[in-house]
Amino acid sequence: MPHSPRVVFQGTLSVLLLAACSMTATAQSATGAGLTAGSGPAAPIVLTGADRRPAQSLNGEWHVIPDPYQTGLYDFHKHEIKRGWFVNEKAKPGDTGPIDYDFSKSPTIKVPGDWNTQKPELFWYEGLMWYEKDFTFEKKEHTRVFLHVGAANYKSIFWVNGTKVCEHEGGFTAFNCEVTAAVKSGDNFVIAVVDNTRHEDGVPTTQTDWFNYGGLTREVSLIEVPEAFIDQYDLHLSGTDHTTIEGWIHVMGGAAGQEVRVVIPALKVKQASAKLDQDGRASIRLTSEDLKLWSPEAPMRYALVLYAGEDFINESIGFRTIETKGNEILLNGKPVFLRGVCIHAEAPYRTGRAYSDKDAETLLGWAKELGANFVRLAHYPHDETMLRAADRMGLMVWSENPVYWAVQFDKPEVYAKAKQQLEEEIGNYRNHAAIVLWSMANETPINDARTKFISDLAAHARELDPTRLITAALLVRAEATSEGSTKIVDDPLGKFLDVIGTNEYIGWYEQHPEDADKTNWKIAYDKPMIMSEFGADAKAGLHGGPNDRWTEEYQANVFRHQLGMLNRIPQLRGMSPWVLMDFRSPRRPLPGIQDGFNRKGLVSDQGEKKLAFKVLQNAYQDGALGKGHL
Repeated sequence: MPHSPRVVFQGTLSVLLLAACSMTATAQSATGAGLTAGSGPAAPIVLTGADRRPAQSLNGEWHVIPDPYQTGLYDFHKHEIKRGWFVNEKAKPGDTGPIDYDFSKSPTIKVPGDWNTQKPELFWYEGLMWYEKDFTFEKKEHTRVFLHVGAANYKSIFWVNGTKVCEHEGGFTAFNCEVTAAVKSGDNFVIAVVDNTRHEDGVPTTQTDWFNYGGLTREVSLIEVPEAFIDQYDLHLSGTDHTTIEGWIHVMGGAAGQEVRVVIPALKVKQASAKLDQDGRASIRLTSEDLKLWSPEAPMRYALVLYAGEDFINESIGFRTIETKGNEILLNGKPVFLRGVCIHAEAPYRTGRAYSDKDAETLLGWAKELGANFVRLAHYPHDETMLRAADRMGLMVWSENPVYWAVQFDKPEVYAKAKQQLEEEIGNYRNHAAIVLWSMANETPINDARTKFISDLAAHARELDPTRLITAALLVRAEATSEGSTKIVDDPLGKFLDVIGTNEYIGWYEQHPEDADKTNWKIAYDKPMIMSEFGADAKAGLHGGPNDRWTEEYQANVFRHQLGMLNRIPQLRGMSPWVLMDFRSPRRPLPGIQDGFNRKGLVSDQGEKKLAFKVLQNAYQDGALGKGHL
């Protein structure tokens, strides 16, 4: 059976919306048959490579109405309104009561984009926001239509022409709602209500160290497909034969025996064809002696076409292997040292949630300028534009599920939410050569419930995608010694990981920069380790001595001592210091210094490179790190 992830709803838009959301969707099988309760719509689906399909964009100006009291869904006794704001009702003569809203007269904001940075009065707003957009559409026979949503933070419900088409939980993964029955030829409207309220049982939960940007933060479009169409596919290099591409294609609505094909014009290879089985899945295998592998030095990608009946997808995929051997990381069978940096999806210059090709090229361009061959995209799945850019620019990627800090590890419904988001992440992004690591979590507390929660996620990730490495960013503990201290990595979660990620902040949250010189490391696992975070805050343009906090000189001093310490760790096979660019965080209010930003960036939010940028750049470019590794 192919892995064809489907959404599992563990809650509605908010606790107060339970009555409004009558449908609770359950996981669907790989054939795509939805299991629903009541009369609600089927769950959203994952469309691998959705951005490669022709689409009618719904980006641009959308009318918005903030709704902190949930007025558009409930009356004053908390009864569900049968004709809520989602019907987009217009006042007419003879009405027996007022209509208290009018989308056509309401202000607009841009989609994609968060609402917080587009209107000053919405900067700190957390709650429900209604979105409305009019569009025209020409409906064709024997086709299905999906509303593609790149991301909506955090819970959302969508209606087309007053008909509910789907609901979704999770703020950083794409989903697709079928609107075939709801859309019509001519004039249409789509309405969404998006709620960015933080909840204890959310993934992530109420506490994070980034800004909770709300809204339709990534692209929205309409995708039209044949009645039987390719929804999922996975094409990758064989782990045992570097001349062979293997994988599978799944066709939703496909009949057993139907032929599917993969054509790669640039390769001297016969067209790979196979027939669907009873589950709509076909195994793919093709061989070419001319196959060139993807790597940071030569990020080769091949244009290819997938065919299934009347459906086809034009793709661009690189082929490479990633594996571990002892404490080595092997890319295409050769040892590699991951010279990296962490990146938040914060837009350069304008700030707010990053979403555009320009955002991706700017952020990854700075990483390349550093001399990086690797980026950790923290702490949630980033946009498809970022991953396409990483494929193109030759940057290996750590992609992370937003299991961040202390989520409610003992609750099965919270695990189901994390699992859903993992399935959507892998389902959407499984064909990006750049992604080499799936990260399950960041800085979680050590206890039995948490270890089972994350180890179960790791096992599921391996079922979904056995071709990539599994990691997580762990906390470490310390023991004092007569010479200094020893950092110990013995978190029991480590036994379930392929690569150990560790975060530490010697010189910032503990001790002094020079204490790194007297720190040794003891790692309980014979596995490669990536120092997934280290760093210090500095306000760009603030100068002083090497021991004056918040200055560029202090940050650079921390990096110098850290780099010396890290290079003494025998198992170190990579690093991604925190963080490429300053980003907003409500946890950071210090006036005149932080002003609501985490200032650990090597670059300011306005593109100013700090002194530590040059320190790291020199280390990456002169080969001083990871000696003996490529």
